[in-house]
Amino acid sequence: MERKAHLITAVALAVLGVAFVSGQLARVEPVTEICLGCICEAVSNCNRSLACEGDVCGIFRITWAYWADAGKPVILNDDANAEGAYSRCTNDPVCAGKAVTNYMNKFAQDCNGDGVVNCYDYAALHRHGGYGCRQALDAQYNEKFTNCQRQVEQFIQSKPQVV
Repeated sequence: MERKAHLITAVALAVLGVAFVSGQLARVEPVTEICLGCICEAVSNCNRSLACEGDVCGIFRITWAYWADAGKPVILNDDANAEGAYSRCTNDPVCAGKAVTNYMNKFAQDCNGDGVVNCYDYAALHRHGGYGCRQALDAQYNEKFTNCQRQVEQFIQSKPQVV
């Protein structure tokens, strides 16, 4: 019964999206498709012709360990334990996006200390992993990511409101 109570508490905290950051609560924003798009743009220019090269695969350049930490998502009717499941998923944009989202949800944290877990933190998590996201982003990745975010924000702000 005690184990069940712990499980219920853990699920409740996950549902609430609560993250402790330096002894404070941080607001956790969802991983949006726009965020995934900007991470993809920063890491590979969303080049869909990319396959596996060395130890990374697909448009998000995902490693096997990252995929495993993300819960080993698979494409429809695949088996996570089947040979090639990792590369089939990470080379499929939808499955790879699911892997990134799962990873972000697992490791969600305020990497830049601003009190909010948002796309900027997810970009750092993607680049440096769940245990190193407080490191500075390399200039090229940061510039591509920031430019993408800026362009999306400008587009959203200039879009006429439908009433």
